[in-house]
Amino acid sequence: MKPEKDRYNRARQIGLLTSIPFLMGVPPVVGLLIGRYLDKKISSAYPVLTIIFMLLGFAAGVREVVLALRKANAPDRNEKSGDDRSAS
Repeated sequence: MKPEKDRYNRARQIGLLTSIPFLMGVPPVVGLLIGRYLDKKISSAYPVLTIIFMLLGFAAGVREVVLALRKANAPDRNEKSGDDRSAS
């Protein structure tokens, strides 16, 4: 049973870690699009809102990466400590 759990944990970690590029790339792009839209909507001379929303998107991406790394390194919560009996 243990090799099967190791395979599951390895697949879980690979899945979480391969999502990191998307977590770092998508939020700043969404922030850019929202900021540009709002700058055009209020006809601002400088791209202030674009920069603000890009920075917020970058911060959100970093936060999500940190959470994904914590989740990837966390022990499996479904494991029972010292008890291998299955629930009936």
